[in-house]
Amino acid sequence: MSDKQHSIIGAGVPRIDGPDKLAGRANYAADNLPPNLAYGYGVFSTIASGKVSQLSVDEARRMPGVIDIFHHGHFPSLYRTPSSFVQGNKVEETRLPFEDERVYYEGQFVALVVADSFENARAAARRVKVTYSADQAVANLDQGVEANGTRAGSGNHSRGDAPGAFEDAAASIDVTYRTPVETHNPMEMHASVAYWDAQGNLTIYDASQGVVVERNALSKIFAIPPERITVHAPYIGSGFGSKLWTWPHAIATAAVSRELGRPVQLVVPRQQMFTTTGHRPETRQRMRLATDGNGKLVSLRHEAINTTSFTDQYVETCGSVTKSLYSCPNLTVSHETTQVNRGTPTSMRAPGAAPGLFALESAIDEMALAAGVDPLQFRLDNYAERDESLDLDFSSNHIVEATKRAAETFGWADRNPEIGSMREGREIVGYGMAACNWEALKRPCDARVSIRADGTVFASCATQDIGTGTYTIVAQAVSDVTGIALDRITVKLGDSSYPEGPISGGSWATATTLPAIAGAARKALDELKRYATGGNGIFAGAHADDLSVVDGALRYDGKQASFTEVLDAARYGSADGEAHTEAADSKYSYRSFGAHFVEVRWDPGISHLRVSRVVSAIDVGKVINATTARNQVEGAVVMGVGMGLFEATEYDTRNGRPVNNDYAEYVVPVHADQPEIDVILLDYPDLAFNEYGARGIGEIGITGLAAAIGNAVHHATGKRIRELPITLDKLMDDVPQAQSA
Repeated sequence: MSDKQHSIIGAGVPRIDGPDKLAGRANYAADNLPPNLAYGYGVFSTIASGKVSQLSVDEARRMPGVIDIFHHGHFPSLYRTPSSFVQGNKVEETRLPFEDERVYYEGQFVALVVADSFENARAAARRVKVTYSADQAVANLDQGVEANGTRAGSGNHSRGDAPGAFEDAAASIDVTYRTPVETHNPMEMHASVAYWDAQGNLTIYDASQGVVVERNALSKIFAIPPERITVHAPYIGSGFGSKLWTWPHAIATAAVSRELGRPVQLVVPRQQMFTTTGHRPETRQRMRLATDGNGKLVSLRHEAINTTSFTDQYVETCGSVTKSLYSCPNLTVSHETTQVNRGTPTSMRAPGAAPGLFALESAIDEMALAAGVDPLQFRLDNYAERDESLDLDFSSNHIVEATKRAAETFGWADRNPEIGSMREGREIVGYGMAACNWEALKRPCDARVSIRADGTVFASCATQDIGTGTYTIVAQAVSDVTGIALDRITVKLGDSSYPEGPISGGSWATATTLPAIAGAARKALDELKRYATGGNGIFAGAHADDLSVVDGALRYDGKQASFTEVLDAARYGSADGEAHTEAADSKYSYRSFGAHFVEVRWDPGISHLRVSRVVSAIDVGKVINATTARNQVEGAVVMGVGMGLFEATEYDTRNGRPVNNDYAEYVVPVHADQPEIDVILLDYPDLAFNEYGARGIGEIGITGLAAAIGNAVHHATGKRIRELPITLDKLMDDVPQAQSA
């Protein structure tokens, strides 16, 4: 492979799907408008707990354009899916639409109006009269624990004697942290367009981060072979995890389309995206840490409780990072859940790790100060050199270098440790830091690559691009193997009829997809070489292994022929290859590492807090595309600012009703809130993980960021905020005099 070919890996090339998106040629789920399309609009519960006692549709049926109205008493019988990720048929809310008359959360589907236009469906839905028999709602985590207690969760771990070591330690802390419900709020709302053909085959366009898993789940629900279902999601307006699994609206859309014998579209309104398509659950995390006289951790306990629904058990594994990030001989991680009247939670960017590292990295900061050690040095002294939870070496770990490089770039050495001591004009400057961490995963994957006689290459895989740049890095992998320029490569993703690919979540799409794509490209080249050395081939009589690949051509004994010339000579239209790759082996612990350094500025005169500067150093193995990788970290940092300072879905404690379920009152960062961001990508290939040495990058950037903000706020103000978000009301007191930090 020439240096010219190899240089495509790591290059910051523009996204190949960018022109289609800018020109409006990229069709998202709701953009698909088949002939004779009908439109659905939901009727959503206005109580959080109870049941539907009466539902009147007479007035609604008389509204213009109404085709039918579906509800518990008028809906086709469906089957449940076992909902197993291992089996590839997972849904997050296992209760089927309109399965019974129970109401488990406000905003639950209780009816669905179908009409000849969106406007008519919406107008009629507002004329459906629903009477409820309401029960007292369990509105939040504390009420859930009091009313229902807790249930044991998964992901627990224990080693040594954490309680005993805690009692005998030189220094210790015992603190509790809380994180609120966060809602994903991608720009593209959840939407489905479904239709059935005359042979009973289902086609559904859905905003899905997992077309294969959705196909398999719908196969179980409708009791038909998966080969008769095609799920399309070529473009997705992000999802942050909310679009990983199939939700009730997609199932209902497919069901009513079959009943009516025509295509149906259903778009979930923004308000119901706060209720019926998942969220990051509320957590309460107790942290007990202890050190010896040298500032080394001797005991660590991380005990987390998260809210879940009354229909499903969802565990937010907050201690998933705690088990292995720091070296500690005595450690306990436990997870519990408590049921509340909210929809089922789901994965949200860096599930478990994002709220878990807020607690862990805040506690590490508090422990460092209690032990009298600089927070940076404390981390360097305590980082784990191997995964003590699995008793395995890390496949690659450069967290020490990442931390030191970020600290140097940030200027941590200039930090005055006294609280409130760093000032610039009216503003008090605070410095904070935190480690970031995320597991590296690689799943089985299939791919197909076709080298065509017209000089182009076609590559396909049933994974998805949710806006992260997957189209582009797939093309880069094809170009890397074949030498064909990117503008001659067509990539097709997001279709369940393509070779099976992974979900777009968990930061495993890159590590999973690229080896399969590269393998398929090599298989296509093998076939091309056989054509070239066959009876009519340009290199007839040569051995295929003696041919080299150079910039879209084959070379042998000083002679070179383009792929097109090879295929024309053999009279073939294409050379094709398919490949299957397996999950990563278990020889090592595979994780990604990094560190955030944050500067905040606090103006006590006007009670104004802002994050002004962030330096993040990230170790995610080989960087495939420098531009899209850096963009992923920058976006995660901004999302982390939202987590730290703004975001919280608020519920009325009396009835469980979400009260800020819109873009006006659910506050997220805007351009004016974005800090100066400096991203350092270490770029050390992890070749034990896959042939490119690449690990995922989508999740890690948000982990630890909220803690780094909180630690900086403490340095500036002396206030240790242990409950997110860090809102101004929690800071509006006199700033303490300078004191040792």
